[in-house]
Amino acid sequence: MATQTLSANMVWRRFGSAKRDVSVIGQGTWYIDDADRASAIAALRRGLDLGMNHIDTAEMYGDAELVVGEAIDGRRDEAFVVSKVLPTHASRQGTIASCERSLARLRTDRLDCYLLHWRGPYPLEDTIAAFEDLRRDGKILSWGVSNFDVADLEEAWLISDRITCNQILYHLEERAIEDAVIPWCEAHGVAITGYSPFGHGRFPGPRTARGRVLAEIAAAHHATPRQVALAFLTRRPSLFTIPKASSPDHTTENARAAELPLTGAEIARIDGAFPRGRRPHGLPTL
Repeated sequence: MATQTLSANMVWRRFGSAKRDVSVIGQGTWYIDDADRASAIAALRRGLDLGMNHIDTAEMYGDAELVVGEAIDGRRDEAFVVSKVLPTHASRQGTIASCERSLARLRTDRLDCYLLHWRGPYPLEDTIAAFEDLRRDGKILSWGVSNFDVADLEEAWLISDRITCNQILYHLEERAIEDAVIPWCEAHGVAITGYSPFGHGRFPGPRTARGRVLAEIAAAHHATPRQVALAFLTRRPSLFTIPKASSPDHTTENARAAELPLTGAEIARIDGAFPRGRRPHGLPTL
């Protein structure tokens, strides 16, 4: 996965097996529909201005697809749009119907990548067959999975080796995927998109020991602790992240993390402050 620096100092990388380069810092939309609508749309558009072409959403996210649809109106070709089918809809016909609904809400004729949100009651063969139907018809350009551990990935890979990405929980205090999931994905050319990079309300504060480590590294780069976190979480060529922002200023802060060159010593210091811990029995999710 070659890395290149493009406009607005955003870094783009090839996204797994997809034939597109995608911003390492993307734009998440979980709960974005709770924010002021105009501000949320402006935030997403600011991201596109700054080269953050990766916009992630899902049918589960309420009106988020509608917000994204407004934000990309007239700018569809700039965006790499990802959405997800709920496991309870992921039969062969249900997946196709869910995709059609997402396309309508997003006001677009195709998704750049379509994911199974997590394992559910339907056989993977059925969901993947639907993905291939949609890909053949041009309604999706690639597909992948979310919240898949290695056993799930192995099962899916035996059905098809077209898995483009695995979207999983990844933040400084939850690094379980580094034990086995990241190595598996890297060995198979599958992109890794980390969601909830700020810990879903658990980002370490400045008065904590861990927070002070981030603050000291940030000060050395004239950056913010959250930018340091995003830089760490995208430090490998396979890694992408999708922080949510509900205002243009917050989007700009996130985007600038792509410019932050952490040194080996700084990475080691963060690694020491936020150790992986023991390998969990299951893959953590939200």
